[in-house]
Formats: sequence, structure tokens, C-alpha cells
Amino acid sequence: MLDPARLLLAGWHLAGRLPEDLVRGVMHVAAEVTWLRRTEGVRRLERNLARARPEADGAELRRLGRAGMRTYLRYYGEAFTLGRLTPEQVSARVRAEGAEPVRAETDAGRSVVLALAHQGNWDLAGAWATVHLAPVTTVAERLEPAEVFEEFVRLREGIGLTIIPLDAGREVFRDLVRAVRAGGALVPLLADRDLTSRGIEVELLGETARVAAGPAALSASTGSLLVPTTIRHERLRGARRRAAGARWGIVIRFHPPIRPEAGVARSVQVARLTEQWVAALSRDIAEDPTHWHMLQKVFVADLDPDRLARQR
Repeated sequence: MLDPARLLLAGWHLAGRLPEDLVRGVMHVAAEVTWLRRTEGVRRLERNLARARPEADGAELRRLGRAGMRTYLRYYGEAFTLGRLTPEQVSARVRAEGAEPVRAETDAGRSVVLALAHQGNWDLAGAWATVHLAPVTTVAERLEPAEVFEEFVRLREGIGLTIIPLDAGREVFRDLVRAVRAGGALVPLLADRDLTSRGIEVELLGETARVAAGPAALSASTGSLLVPTTIRHERLRGARRRAAGARWGIVIRFHPPIRPEAGVARSVQVARLTEQWVAALSRDIAEDPTHWHMLQKVFVADLDPDRLARQR
């Protein structure tokens, strides 16, 4: 039987030698086939999207799931070819909203923590941000096999990002604090899914979910601004499409910054900061759920009760 991870790696190497339009077309077909097969990931995506559209019937949820799989596989197609884009193409493919407060902080030599979800193309967003805003430092979940993880690290370091591997026993949080305190950095963290036993339970789309404490804890520990950041794909037209060399780009939405409260316990700061950035994420997902690529369990009602009890 073919190993999906090895197949992904082989496809990545092949995609690097193919025209970008062909890669996008292949990933579109892959999305359609995956959706039609009704894999566990597709069904989980649709169950997650149902929280954003509680009134939707089965047909509507399947439509959302199909659109969601297209944007999810579009991300991979773009990742496979991201390393060969010119700076001009990266700039044309990205549009930013609300970046002024972030730029003011980094221009003043202060770092900013960004709380992100699995939306749009966060790698393309990082490639743009490290040129147009500030140097980017972030964390990467270690994948198996190691070759796949190393390929993602090479991609991200090749576009100018500094990567801290999420390794067992490594003082990742201490490394992040050091990066923030050095000043003038952007530290985006994907946090809509808890990968540890230290997650925070918070309301997401009207239901209790378990998210990562990292962005809020880092902001509370350093006093830096926390900025909820959402990303969507958008169709490109006219001169921008010609400059980008692609039909699709992204819009990065920097939501109003949140500053840690003074005079309250750190645990309270972390809880309140998390509630606020997740509320911004909830509004964005509810507006258009198909850009949220969440094929795993995040809602407490879906989690294993015994494991959840141990974590609590």
C-alpha cells in the first residue's frame, strides 16, 4: 500500500518541475476525488463547518465541504511552487487589511504576536510579511516521516522565515519569548487546534472548543501586542492577476490589536486574550467557512472523554 506521506513528498518534488497551472489543476482534481470518496477528513471538515452553519441541511454542508477541500488542496498546490515565485509575484498575490498598527509596532522596534488559524495560505502570508512588515519567527509541528517535515522547513526558511521545531523536550516557549524580546519581529502562531495538554477551552462558533494557549501566553509573558489574523483566498483579476501569474491570491486581515491587561493574574490574562482572539476568528469563519481547513477534532463534544479528563 502506498504511504500517503511518501506520496506527498514525491508529488512535491515532481510539482517543482511542472508548470504552476498544471499543479493547480492536479490539486483541484485531487480535491474533487477526495471529497467524492467521503474520507474521514472530509467528514470531519463538514462536521466542523456545521458549527458555522447550524441551520444548514446535509446538501449545504456537502457544498461547503467541497469548497473547503478545494481551498485546502489549493494551499498544498501553492506550497509546492511557492519557492520559485519572484518577490514581485508574492507582492501581487497578497493583499493586507489593517496592517498599520502592526507596522507601527515593528517599526518602533517592538515585536508583535499573531494568532492564526488554519486558513488560506499561511506560508504565502509569511513570505509577504517578512518582506513588507518584519522578520518572521514561527513554530512548525514535527511531521512524519522526517523528510516531509524537513521539506516544509526548507520551504519556509527559503522564503525568509525562522522556524522553531515543535519537539518534545525542547524549550519552544522560551525560544519564542527570546525572539519576541529581541524586538522588531512578527511571531505568527497557528493556534486553532491544541497540540499539547495545556490548551484552553473557549467558545468557538457558539460551542466549546479546545485551542492552543501559545499566542496569549506569549503576549502575556512579554507584554507584546496580540493581533488576531485571518487569511482567505481571493480571485485575482486584471493587472494584479497578470503580475501575480495566478488566478488566486490571498487577503490577510489583521484584526484590531489586543494588549494584555495590567494588574491581573497571568492565568486570567491568558484566558481573556484567548477569548478575544478566538471571538475574532469565530466571526471570520462564520462569514465564510470554506477558508477554514480544519480536518481534525477541535470541539470538546468531539474529543475522547477519557483523554480530555486526563488533560483537564
